[in-house]
Amino acid sequence: MKKDDFKEMLKASFKSEETEEWLDVHFTRPIGLWMALIAEKLNITPNTISVFSILLGVASGVMFAHHGLIFNIIGILLLMIANFCDSADGQLARLTNQTTLTGRILDGFSGDLWFFAIYVGLAYRMTFENIPFTNFHWGILIWIICTLSGVICHSPQSSLADYYRQIHLYFLNGKKGSELDTYESQRKIYESLPKNSPWIIRQFFFNYKNYCRSQERRTPMFQMMLSLLKANYTDISKVPQDFKKRFLSFSRPLIKYTNILTFNTRAICIYVTCLLDCPWVYILIEFTIMNIIYVYMHTKHEKICRDMLPECGKAIIIKT
Repeated sequence: MKKDDFKEMLKASFKSEETEEWLDVHFTRPIGLWMALIAEKLNITPNTISVFSILLGVASGVMFAHHGLIFNIIGILLLMIANFCDSADGQLARLTNQTTLTGRILDGFSGDLWFFAIYVGLAYRMTFENIPFTNFHWGILIWIICTLSGVICHSPQSSLADYYRQIHLYFLNGKKGSELDTYESQRKIYESLPKNSPWIIRQFFFNYKNYCRSQERRTPMFQMMLSLLKANYTDISKVPQDFKKRFLSFSRPLIKYTNILTFNTRAICIYVTCLLDCPWVYILIEFTIMNIIYVYMHTKHEKICRDMLPECGKAIIIKT
Protein backbone atom coordinates (compact mmCIF):
# COMPACT_ATOMS: atom_id res chain seq x y z
CA MET A 1 0.00 0.00 0.00
CA LYS A 2 1.24 3.48 -0.89
CA LYS A 3 1.97 5.94 1.89
CA ASP A 4 -0.54 8.46 0.50
CA ASP A 5 -3.26 5.77 0.36
CA PHE A 6 -2.66 4.92 4.01
CA LYS A 7 -2.86 8.59 4.99
CA GLU A 8 -6.14 8.97 3.15
CA MET A 9 -7.59 5.88 4.84
CA LEU A 10 -6.37 7.14 8.21
CA LYS A 11 -7.88 10.57 7.68
CA ALA A 12 -11.17 9.02 6.59
CA SER A 13 -11.27 7.02 9.83
CA PHE A 14 -11.36 10.19 11.95
CA LYS A 15 -14.79 11.35 13.06
CA SER A 16 -13.40 14.87 13.10
CA GLU A 17 -9.89 16.27 13.37
CA GLU A 18 -11.29 18.78 15.89
CA THR A 19 -12.29 16.06 18.35
CA GLU A 20 -9.34 13.69 17.89
CA GLU A 21 -6.54 13.83 20.45
CA TRP A 22 -2.97 14.40 19.31
CA LEU A 23 -1.91 11.05 20.79
CA ASP A 24 -4.67 9.24 18.89
CA VAL A 25 -3.99 11.02 15.59
CA HIS A 26 -0.24 10.34 15.62
CA PHE A 27 -0.06 7.09 17.56
CA THR A 28 -3.21 5.10 18.37
CA ARG A 29 -5.14 5.49 15.11
CA PRO A 30 -2.23 4.72 12.74
CA ILE A 31 -1.28 1.59 14.72
CA GLY A 32 -4.96 0.61 14.91
CA LEU A 33 -5.32 0.99 11.15
CA TRP A 34 -2.25 -1.17 10.48
CA MET A 35 -3.70 -3.82 12.78
CA ALA A 36 -7.04 -3.57 10.96
CA LEU A 37 -5.39 -4.03 7.55
CA ILE A 38 -3.43 -7.05 8.79
CA ALA A 39 -6.59 -8.51 10.37
CA GLU A 40 -8.43 -8.08 7.07
CA LYS A 41 -5.77 -10.10 5.24
CA LEU A 42 -5.95 -12.81 7.91
CA ASN A 43 -9.78 -12.87 7.83
CA ILE A 44 -9.97 -11.89 11.51
CA THR A 45 -13.35 -10.35 12.36
CA PRO A 46 -13.84 -7.05 14.23
CA ASN A 47 -15.66 -8.90 17.03
CA THR A 48 -12.68 -11.19 17.54
CA ILE A 49 -10.46 -8.14 17.98
CA SER A 50 -13.01 -6.63 20.41
CA VAL A 51 -13.01 -9.77 22.58
CA PHE A 52 -9.21 -9.80 22.49
CA SER A 53 -9.11 -6.15 23.61
CA ILE A 54 -11.40 -6.94 26.56
CA LEU A 55 -9.16 -9.83 27.64
CA LEU A 56 -6.06 -7.64 27.36
CA GLY A 57 -7.64 -4.79 29.31
CA VAL A 58 -8.80 -7.07 32.10
CA ALA A 59 -5.37 -8.72 32.19
CA SER A 60 -3.78 -5.29 32.62
CA GLY A 61 -5.86 -4.83 35.78
CA VAL A 62 -4.46 -8.11 37.10
CA MET A 63 -0.92 -6.89 36.41
CA PHE A 64 -1.50 -3.53 38.13
CA ALA A 65 -2.55 -5.44 41.26
CA HIS A 66 1.13 -6.29 41.79
CA HIS A 67 3.99 -4.10 43.00
CA GLY A 68 6.83 -5.42 40.86
CA LEU A 69 8.24 -3.25 38.06
CA ILE A 70 7.93 -6.06 35.52
CA PHE A 71 4.26 -6.62 36.40
CA ASN A 72 3.52 -2.92 35.92
CA ILE A 73 5.40 -2.68 32.63
CA ILE A 74 3.43 -5.69 31.38
CA GLY A 75 0.22 -4.03 32.60
CA ILE A 76 1.07 -0.85 30.67
CA LEU A 77 1.83 -2.81 27.48
CA LEU A 78 -1.37 -4.84 27.80
CA LEU A 79 -3.54 -1.74 28.25
CA MET A 80 -1.82 0.02 25.35
CA ILE A 81 -2.39 -2.96 23.06
CA ALA A 82 -5.99 -3.21 24.27
CA ASN A 83 -6.45 0.42 23.24
CA PHE A 84 -4.91 -0.25 19.82
CA CYS A 85 -7.31 -3.16 19.40
CA ASP A 86 -10.22 -0.95 20.45
CA SER A 87 -9.29 1.42 17.63
CA ALA A 88 -8.63 -1.40 15.16
CA ASP A 89 -11.98 -3.18 15.62
CA GLY A 90 -13.96 -0.10 14.60
CA GLN A 91 -11.63 0.68 11.70
CA LEU A 92 -11.83 -2.91 10.48
CA ALA A 93 -15.64 -2.92 10.79
CA ARG A 94 -15.88 0.21 8.63
CA LEU A 95 -13.21 -1.05 6.23
CA THR A 96 -14.97 -4.38 5.61
CA ASN A 97 -18.56 -3.23 6.21
CA GLN A 98 -18.93 -5.62 9.15
CA THR A 99 -20.67 -3.28 11.59
CA THR A 100 -22.95 -5.41 13.78
CA LEU A 101 -25.05 -5.09 16.93
CA THR A 102 -22.76 -7.59 18.65
CA GLY A 103 -19.79 -5.40 17.79
CA ARG A 104 -21.54 -2.35 19.18
CA ILE A 105 -22.27 -4.20 22.43
CA LEU A 106 -18.70 -5.44 22.78
CA ASP A 107 -17.33 -1.97 22.06
CA GLY A 108 -19.73 -0.43 24.57
CA PHE A 109 -18.69 -2.77 27.37
CA SER A 110 -14.96 -3.01 26.66
CA GLY A 111 -13.79 0.21 28.32
CA ASP A 112 -16.04 -0.40 31.33
CA LEU A 113 -14.57 -3.87 31.82
CA TRP A 114 -11.00 -2.56 31.48
CA PHE A 115 -11.41 0.04 34.18
CA PHE A 116 -13.48 -2.21 36.44
CA ALA A 117 -10.57 -4.67 36.43
CA ILE A 118 -8.05 -1.85 36.94
CA TYR A 119 -9.90 -0.38 39.92
CA VAL A 120 -10.23 -3.85 41.47
CA GLY A 121 -6.52 -4.43 40.85
CA LEU A 122 -5.51 -1.12 42.42
CA ALA A 123 -7.76 -1.68 45.44
CA TYR A 124 -6.31 -5.18 45.95
CA ARG A 125 -2.78 -3.81 45.58
CA MET A 126 -3.27 -1.15 48.26
CA THR A 127 -5.35 -3.15 50.75
CA PHE A 128 -2.41 -4.08 52.98
CA GLU A 129 -0.39 -0.93 52.32
CA ASN A 130 -0.20 1.90 54.83
CA ILE A 131 -2.25 5.01 54.23
CA PRO A 132 0.33 7.69 53.33
CA PHE A 133 1.88 9.41 56.37
CA THR A 134 0.18 6.97 58.79
CA ASN A 135 0.79 3.53 60.28
CA PHE A 136 -2.69 2.27 59.35
CA HIS A 137 -3.48 -0.10 56.47
CA TRP A 138 -5.96 1.00 53.83
CA GLY A 139 -7.98 -2.19 54.36
CA ILE A 140 -11.63 -2.09 53.30
CA LEU A 141 -11.44 1.71 53.05
CA ILE A 142 -9.53 1.59 49.77
CA TRP A 143 -12.21 -0.65 48.24
CA ILE A 144 -14.84 1.92 49.20
CA ILE A 145 -12.71 4.77 47.84
CA CYS A 146 -12.02 2.98 44.55
CA THR A 147 -15.72 2.17 44.15
CA LEU A 148 -16.65 5.81 44.73
CA SER A 149 -13.89 6.91 42.36
CA GLY A 150 -15.32 4.75 39.60
CA VAL A 151 -19.01 5.43 40.25
CA ILE A 152 -19.17 9.11 41.20
CA CYS A 153 -16.05 10.40 39.43
CA HIS A 154 -14.84 8.33 36.48
CA SER A 155 -18.22 7.24 35.09
CA PRO A 156 -20.04 10.62 35.04
CA GLN A 157 -16.90 12.44 33.91
CA SER A 158 -16.26 10.22 30.91
CA SER A 159 -19.95 9.92 29.93
CA LEU A 160 -20.49 13.69 29.86
CA ALA A 161 -17.18 14.24 28.06
CA ASP A 162 -18.31 11.76 25.40
CA TYR A 163 -21.71 13.51 25.19
CA TYR A 164 -20.13 16.91 24.60
CA ARG A 165 -17.91 15.50 21.86
CA GLN A 166 -20.96 13.98 20.17
CA ILE A 167 -22.80 17.31 20.45
CA HIS A 168 -19.85 19.04 18.78
CA LEU A 169 -19.85 16.45 15.99
CA TYR A 170 -23.62 16.83 15.63
CA PHE A 171 -23.33 20.56 14.93
CA LEU A 172 -20.20 20.05 12.82
CA ASN A 173 -21.12 17.05 10.67
CA GLY A 174 -24.86 16.60 11.14
CA LYS A 175 -26.81 13.63 12.41
CA LYS A 176 -24.93 11.03 10.36
CA GLY A 177 -21.58 12.35 11.52
CA SER A 178 -22.23 11.87 15.22
CA GLU A 179 -23.59 9.33 17.69
CA LEU A 180 -25.86 11.72 19.57
CA ASP A 181 -28.46 9.20 20.69
CA THR A 182 -31.44 10.11 22.87
CA TYR A 183 -33.02 8.35 25.82
CA GLU A 184 -36.39 8.31 24.07
CA SER A 185 -35.08 6.63 20.91
CA GLN A 186 -33.08 4.04 22.89
CA ARG A 187 -36.06 3.36 25.18
CA LYS A 188 -38.20 2.59 22.13
CA ILE A 189 -35.55 0.22 20.81
CA TYR A 190 -35.34 -1.51 24.18
CA GLU A 191 -39.12 -1.88 24.46
CA SER A 192 -39.36 -3.19 20.90
CA LEU A 193 -36.92 -6.05 21.54
CA PRO A 194 -38.55 -9.49 21.35
CA LYS A 195 -39.02 -11.09 24.75
CA ASN A 196 -36.83 -13.99 23.71
CA SER A 197 -33.90 -11.70 22.83
CA PRO A 198 -30.56 -12.78 24.31
CA TRP A 199 -29.99 -11.41 27.80
CA ILE A 200 -26.81 -9.59 26.76
CA ILE A 201 -28.66 -7.62 24.06
CA ARG A 202 -31.48 -6.61 26.40
CA GLN A 203 -28.96 -5.65 29.09
CA PHE A 204 -26.98 -3.54 26.64
CA PHE A 205 -29.96 -1.48 25.52
CA PHE A 206 -31.28 -1.23 29.09
CA ASN A 207 -27.94 0.18 30.24
CA TYR A 208 -27.53 2.36 27.16
CA LYS A 209 -30.93 4.03 27.47
CA ASN A 210 -30.15 4.86 31.10
CA TYR A 211 -26.72 6.12 30.02
CA CYS A 212 -28.44 8.51 27.59
CA ARG A 213 -30.95 9.59 30.23
CA SER A 214 -28.13 10.40 32.65
CA GLN A 215 -26.46 12.59 30.01
CA GLU A 216 -29.71 14.41 29.25
CA ARG A 217 -30.62 15.01 32.89
CA ARG A 218 -27.28 16.71 33.50
CA THR A 219 -27.60 19.06 30.51
CA PRO A 220 -30.95 20.90 30.92
CA MET A 221 -29.85 24.05 29.04
CA PHE A 222 -28.61 22.05 26.06
CA GLN A 223 -31.82 19.98 26.04
CA MET A 224 -33.84 23.19 25.97
CA MET A 225 -31.74 24.65 23.16
CA LEU A 226 -31.94 21.42 21.15
CA SER A 227 -35.72 21.20 21.62
CA LEU A 228 -36.16 24.75 20.34
CA LEU A 229 -33.97 24.09 17.32
CA LYS A 230 -35.86 20.90 16.49
CA ALA A 231 -39.19 22.70 16.91
CA ASN A 232 -38.09 25.42 14.48
CA TYR A 233 -36.01 23.55 11.95
CA THR A 234 -36.92 19.84 12.44
CA ASP A 235 -33.37 18.81 11.42
CA ILE A 236 -29.86 20.00 12.25
CA SER A 237 -29.10 20.41 8.54
CA LYS A 238 -31.71 23.18 8.37
CA VAL A 239 -30.35 25.18 11.30
CA PRO A 240 -28.70 28.40 10.02
CA GLN A 241 -24.97 28.04 9.40
CA ASP A 242 -24.22 31.20 11.38
CA PHE A 243 -25.84 29.69 14.47
CA LYS A 244 -23.91 26.43 14.09
CA LYS A 245 -20.63 28.23 13.53
CA ARG A 246 -21.16 30.37 16.64
CA PHE A 247 -22.00 27.34 18.75
CA LEU A 248 -18.97 25.44 17.46
CA SER A 249 -16.69 28.41 18.16
CA PHE A 250 -17.80 28.29 21.81
CA SER A 251 -17.73 24.49 22.01
CA ARG A 252 -14.32 24.02 20.41
CA PRO A 253 -12.23 25.27 23.38
CA LEU A 254 -13.97 22.70 25.60
CA ILE A 255 -12.87 19.74 23.47
CA LYS A 256 -9.47 19.66 25.19
CA TYR A 257 -11.27 19.11 28.50
CA THR A 258 -13.45 16.32 27.08
CA ASN A 259 -10.26 14.63 25.88
CA ILE A 260 -8.65 14.87 29.31
CA LEU A 261 -11.68 13.15 30.86
CA THR A 262 -11.65 10.15 28.50
CA PHE A 263 -8.98 7.46 28.05
CA ASN A 264 -5.49 8.78 27.31
CA THR A 265 -4.93 11.11 30.27
CA ARG A 266 -6.32 8.56 32.71
CA ALA A 267 -4.18 5.81 31.26
CA ILE A 268 -1.01 7.92 31.50
CA CYS A 269 -1.82 8.77 35.14
CA ILE A 270 -2.25 5.05 35.88
CA TYR A 271 1.03 4.19 34.14
CA VAL A 272 3.05 6.81 36.01
CA THR A 273 1.56 6.24 39.47
CA CYS A 274 1.85 2.46 39.22
CA LEU A 275 5.47 2.66 38.06
CA LEU A 276 6.21 5.00 40.97
CA ASP A 277 4.29 2.63 43.28
CA CYS A 278 1.85 5.29 44.45
CA PRO A 279 -1.46 4.40 42.73
CA TRP A 280 -3.32 6.27 45.48
CA VAL A 281 -2.16 9.44 43.71
CA TYR A 282 -4.21 8.43 40.67
CA ILE A 283 -7.30 8.04 42.86
CA LEU A 284 -6.57 11.45 44.38
CA ILE A 285 -6.31 12.97 40.89
CA GLU A 286 -9.73 11.48 40.08
CA PHE A 287 -11.34 13.12 43.10
CA THR A 288 -9.63 16.50 42.68
CA ILE A 289 -8.23 17.57 39.30
CA MET A 290 -10.60 15.47 37.19
CA ASN A 291 -13.64 16.66 39.13
CA ILE A 292 -12.56 20.30 38.86
CA ILE A 293 -12.23 19.91 35.08
CA TYR A 294 -15.58 18.14 34.96
CA VAL A 295 -17.39 20.89 36.89
CA TYR A 296 -15.79 23.63 34.79
CA MET A 297 -16.59 21.88 31.49
CA HIS A 298 -20.17 21.18 32.57
CA THR A 299 -20.81 24.71 33.86
CA LYS A 300 -19.25 26.33 30.79
CA HIS A 301 -21.18 24.22 28.29
CA GLU A 302 -24.49 24.87 30.02
CA LYS A 303 -23.73 28.61 30.04
CA ILE A 304 -23.03 28.53 26.30
CA CYS A 305 -26.40 26.90 25.66
CA ARG A 306 -28.22 29.26 28.04
CA ASP A 307 -26.66 32.32 26.37
CA MET A 308 -27.70 31.08 22.92
CA LEU A 309 -31.31 30.38 23.90
CA PRO A 310 -32.53 33.89 22.90
CA GLU A 311 -31.36 33.21 19.34
CA CYS A 312 -33.44 30.04 19.30
CA GLY A 313 -36.38 32.01 20.71
CA LYS A 314 -36.11 34.69 18.04
CA ALA A 315 -36.28 32.02 15.40
CA ILE A 316 -39.62 30.84 16.85
CA ILE A 317 -41.08 34.35 16.81
CA ILE A 318 -39.99 34.96 13.23
CA LYS A 319 -41.50 31.72 12.00
CA THR A 320 -44.87 32.26 13.70
